[in-house]
Formats: sequence, structure tokens, C-alpha cells
Amino acid sequence: MSLSKGIHRQRQLPDAQLGALWDSIILEDGLKDRLLSQAMLNFTLRGKVDRSVVPLHGVILLVGAPGTGKTSLAKGLAHRTAQAFRGAKFQLLEVEPHGLTSNAMGKTQRAVSELFSQTIVEAAASGPTIVLLDEVETLAADRSRMSMEANPIDAHRATDAVLVQLDILAEQNPNILFVATSNFPEAVDAAFTSRCDLVVKVPLPDRDACARILEDCLTGLGRTYGPIGRLPSQPGFSACAEACVGLDGRAIRKMVANALASSKGTAMDPERLTLDDILAAAKAARSVRVRKEDGK
Repeated sequence: MSLSKGIHRQRQLPDAQLGALWDSIILEDGLKDRLLSQAMLNFTLRGKVDRSVVPLHGVILLVGAPGTGKTSLAKGLAHRTAQAFRGAKFQLLEVEPHGLTSNAMGKTQRAVSELFSQTIVEAAASGPTIVLLDEVETLAADRSRMSMEANPIDAHRATDAVLVQLDILAEQNPNILFVATSNFPEAVDAAFTSRCDLVVKVPLPDRDACARILEDCLTGLGRTYGPIGRLPSQPGFSACAEACVGLDGRAIRKMVANALASSKGTAMDPERLTLDDILAAAKAARSVRVRKEDGK
């Protein structure tokens, strides 16, 4: 299937791979349910209730630090939403925002307008459609912060185009849901944020979530390397989880890989991995994170 400009991938839903992503993101109790309920409401209420009563735009925004799992959560949300509507033919469109930008005057605006008014609308004609807008600040940049040296007129027009198209789609296409993500919510235009039906901050994992992420990672490795799967039940696991506090979920899983690569012995034979290896790797990763936060 040939993809239109600005569309990175098109998937039919539900998709078990995306379901695995949803399960892999460990969040506080209730946050996932809140997201799923909002997504379900989009496809049950819109189209039946006038927007003068409940002004839904069909937009959910996930914000948070890099590595907290926003994109995986968004894709998993698409899967779970489709699952909730058994028999309905849902699809997911993943937008590549950088594929729409151009230095040529007016081209970004035209590309954005065509994406929303033609490509997405045509796709939605075949059934309920969820659109992932990753790094949405690329398309809906805060106009008040734009530098006059960076082609601000075109950037303004691109943001204007996004806002205009969202308003049109909200009126005419109730079977579309946008799920946007941003690492830098302060860079997203306030007019875009005001159109979001729900804004959720995806936080860094707390101590309990760190333990669950670490356990999930070790258990997964244990399916290939048996002894690793038994590490969460050993004394000292709690200290490893505590050392992970301050790391995001991606960093915790990469830290385990760093622990495996901490010596030639574990690199050649992962079954030799110990909790001491993990603890040392977690402390090292946390130290690097602290230095970055301090600007050193």
C-alpha cells in the first residue's frame, strides 16, 4: 500500500503488537482507564450530541519527559479502543510530522492542509480512524515563541492550518480521534492545547512502578535465559528498584542491557547476570541523569 505524504504507517486495528506496547507501559492505577474511557467516548458521543452542548474536538494530548512511553501508550490506546468496539473496522494512521515541513514559503501550510483535509478524511471514509501525531509541537508550534529568524510567517501559517483543520474535522468527522504526544508541552501552541479534550501528563515511574518495570524486563529476559527470570524474587531486588527511581521506563530497560554488558562474562553468558550487576548499572544510570538535570 502506497502511503500519502506525511503518513509514516497505516495499520488495521486491533493489532496484538500494539496491545503488547500497552501492557509494557507501567503507570499509576487509573490513568490508562481514564485514557481509554476518553477515547471510547469520542466514538460514542460525538456525532450524537451537538458540539454546542459538549464541544469535543476528538484530540487527546500526552505530555511528559522523553522515555516515559507516550508514543507506545498512544499506539496501545488505539489497539485497546478498537478492541472495545468489537466488529468495527478501526485503523491507525501514524503521522510523520517532519515529512511535512519545508523551508519553501507556503509549502508546509499546504502539506498540513492536504494531510488533514484529504488524506485523513479519505482514510476515515472507510471506518473509525485514530491518528497519531507524534511530536505535535512540530506542527502546532507556539506562535508566541517563534523567532523572526526562522521563517515565522510560514510556521504561523502551518499552525493556523492545523487549528483550522481540527475545527473542520470536529464538525464533520466524528469518527476520527487524534492522539498527540509532546516532550515539550511549553512549545505547543496554546490554541491547540485548548482544543484537546484531555491532556495527560505521563510521569516518571514512582518506586512501585520502577519495580514493576524492572520485574517485567527481567521476567521477559527469563523466557530466554532462565536464571534472570528468578532475580525479582531474590533478596536485593528491592534495592535495585529503589536505585531506579528518577529513571524513565525506557532508561530502566536500557540499564538492564548495560548491566548485561558490564563484563565480558555476562555479555557472553547472560545467565550470569546478578542483582549486584543491576544495582551498579542502575546507580550509574541515575548518576548520569542527575548530572544532566544539574546541567553539568
